[in-house]
Amino acid sequence: MRPSPETPARSKGLTSQARRGVCWRIAVLLSLAVAAPSLAQEAPVPDPAPAATEAPARDTAQAAPAPAQATVGDITGKVSACEGGDLGQAEVLLLAPDGGTQTPRLDAARRFKVTGLVPGTYELHALVPGCEPQAWRVQVAAGQSTQVDATLGQTLTLESTIEVEGRKLSKGEERVLSAEAVHVVELEEARQQTADLGEVLSRNSGVSVQRNGGLGSASRFSLNGFSGEQVRFFLDGLPLELAGFGQGLANVPVNLLERVEVYRGVVPVRFGADALGGAVNLVSADGDEPTGGSLSLQAGSFGTYRGAASGQYRLDSSGLFLKGYVFGDLARNDYKVDVEVADAQGRLRAARVPRFHDGFSAGGGGLEVGVIDRPFADRLSLRVFGTRARKELQHNVVMTVPYGEARSAELGYGAVGTWSLGGLLDGKLRLEAVGGYSRRDTDFRDLAMSVYDWYGNPGVERRQPGELGTTPADQVLWQQSVLGRFHASYELSPAQQLRLTLAPTFVTRQGEDRLKAGTDQRDPLSAQRDLLTLVGGLEHELSLGDGHIKNVLFVKGYVLRSQSEEVLPGDVFRRMDQSSERVGVGDSLRWFLPRGILAKLSYEYTTRLPGPDELFGDGVLVLANLSLRPELSHNANLEFSVDDWRTGVGSFRGSVGGFARLADQLIVLLGNDVTLSYQNVYAARSVGVEAAAGWTAPGGWLAVDANGTWQDFRNAGGQGAFATFDGDRIPNRPWLFANVSARLQHRALLFPSDSASLGLTSRYVHGFYRGWESQGLREYKQQVDAQLTHSVGLSYVREGSPTLGGTLEVLNLTNAKTYDFFGVQRPGRSLSLKVTADF
Repeated sequence: MRPSPETPARSKGLTSQARRGVCWRIAVLLSLAVAAPSLAQEAPVPDPAPAATEAPARDTAQAAPAPAQATVGDITGKVSACEGGDLGQAEVLLLAPDGGTQTPRLDAARRFKVTGLVPGTYELHALVPGCEPQAWRVQVAAGQSTQVDATLGQTLTLESTIEVEGRKLSKGEERVLSAEAVHVVELEEARQQTADLGEVLSRNSGVSVQRNGGLGSASRFSLNGFSGEQVRFFLDGLPLELAGFGQGLANVPVNLLERVEVYRGVVPVRFGADALGGAVNLVSADGDEPTGGSLSLQAGSFGTYRGAASGQYRLDSSGLFLKGYVFGDLARNDYKVDVEVADAQGRLRAARVPRFHDGFSAGGGGLEVGVIDRPFADRLSLRVFGTRARKELQHNVVMTVPYGEARSAELGYGAVGTWSLGGLLDGKLRLEAVGGYSRRDTDFRDLAMSVYDWYGNPGVERRQPGELGTTPADQVLWQQSVLGRFHASYELSPAQQLRLTLAPTFVTRQGEDRLKAGTDQRDPLSAQRDLLTLVGGLEHELSLGDGHIKNVLFVKGYVLRSQSEEVLPGDVFRRMDQSSERVGVGDSLRWFLPRGILAKLSYEYTTRLPGPDELFGDGVLVLANLSLRPELSHNANLEFSVDDWRTGVGSFRGSVGGFARLADQLIVLLGNDVTLSYQNVYAARSVGVEAAAGWTAPGGWLAVDANGTWQDFRNAGGQGAFATFDGDRIPNRPWLFANVSARLQHRALLFPSDSASLGLTSRYVHGFYRGWESQGLREYKQQVDAQLTHSVGLSYVREGSPTLGGTLEVLNLTNAKTYDFFGVQRPGRSLSLKVTADF
């Protein structure tokens, strides 16, 4: 929006650029003294945190706290010079109603953007040497952002007003400013990098992702010490296994996601989920994305190739939209490892060999069609998906026995329907419903007749087929899941919300052992395996102090019904049913403190019901345990954070917090190299401290971030099978780790709209024992040594239509020997190239 000029207020007798600049600065200082009180009186607002200017994207996005307002404003514009003006020396200054000032950064095209402004009346001053200084009065209000064209020619008086509409908070910003115990990881920068999602998330405080190999290998995601099914995973609010990504969190393509929400210990009612340590929600879109698409292609060491494409089309007139995505992964994982091999005399000696039977391939896609903004639905959609994956198995869990033929495969497909409608009962009631079905077929074959060595050579013949155990395997398991979820929210008053969620899930599993086909024996995999769970919750949200304080009080209920058959020796099938009902409560508090500090306190007494894999096993190495009991835990969090604290030497951000997890009836996978099963073994206590800090230089050319986590996760049972180890740290889990990252950026390198950046990331993991720390002498204990790894990447992005980007990255720059758990060696130094395009 361009204002019309008013009576000019020119500076007389000033001819040089230097004198113009001096007068401009004097005029601005005088205007601050004179105009600030009147502006504050004209448009009074609460004392806000300093407004944030646009900064380089970083992993953890924490918006500056904004008191009370549901929306904040933006001023986005461009400075243009008069004839003869030196645009390269242009400056902009913004005066807030409370008298605060800030100097927005101008990019190479002289564009600027000021975000996070509390609605009110602002002054915008602009200077270009060689032109007359000018000023505008800018009114920021709720709505959509509007462009401001600050063209310098003749001076405008403050009587000229530009109406600049504000913008709604993004979903990620809403989460950060809510009372929820959540950290938001924005993926704008990560989508340009070659690291997978597991690596990206492990760079955040409190998160550890342990893997037993390269791409496609099994992984263990740990949040504040809890891992496995103790942490629930979602894609756009749906359970990950019901959304088409059954291969695990770490293997989900980063370029199909917008951000990741990590909920620590206290899970919001709307997910309808039972979780012990928290939840992770992968967000692919917020539902309001415009027509467009994206493409990413990646190639790297060890025969690694990845690709992903997504697109959406929206027909505004009818509300119809169409979205789709495809992805594909391929990896040989033939990196070198250090092992012991037998010589001609059968003596073991150290050797460095490439892995030879560790390939991984996966692919899949999804299609969603629906309508938005219709009288019968704000959003109505149907999404179908399908995935397929295949993984070769290289060795046993401690990497002492190589395999040459064993492999597993997975096929999954399903459909999900969603519906939402608001504005009911005078706009106070909103309803949402989700229903979905998925099927996952897992195929496993272990029929090798030869013993393989570490060089991939078949040796002596086996007495009977099979590498993993004492018997061969050729079987398939198919699991069918049906999910329903109903959510309602009602506005009791402008300061109070009431929300209700009910989420039943039914899972049934069957299987076939092909080696028993044609025999008169009943197939053990045909035993009944049915599991019904129901999680419901009711929460009340209260806003106090004009929004400075927000509190959410909630209660949850958990119901489990399991109907199963236990397979006993001699092909005897015995009925083994189980039922359980539990209740949990919790509270979350958010408080905006002075100087932009955001404080959060949360607590939940929660229950985690056993999952299908824990109850029913996997039919191969993990045996069924149909009598598992639910896990219980008291979870608490306290955190203080500040974002975009601006000073003359740059902007600072940081957070510090503590957590406590007091769990009982913890479910742990126990066993040996042949068979395993999940057992309720002990109570556990996890307490810890997390801290993060960051700094961005003036102009955004350099950003540095660091975080660290110390957690004390110990056995606190005092009875049962592990009573002897009461007080010991839980084995085989990192307890001290830290991350450091630095990003050097240069804008307008070749073109006005491009940028180049050099990024460095380092991760330190302190050493930890593989077994109980009180067992045996220290010099004989098996442990994973401390590890320090570095990665460096060079990226180039040119904005436009399309926006093109490319990244060359070296992971594990020093080729350090790294181990995550069970002594399994991870890949060494690798080189990756990635190109992206956004349309």
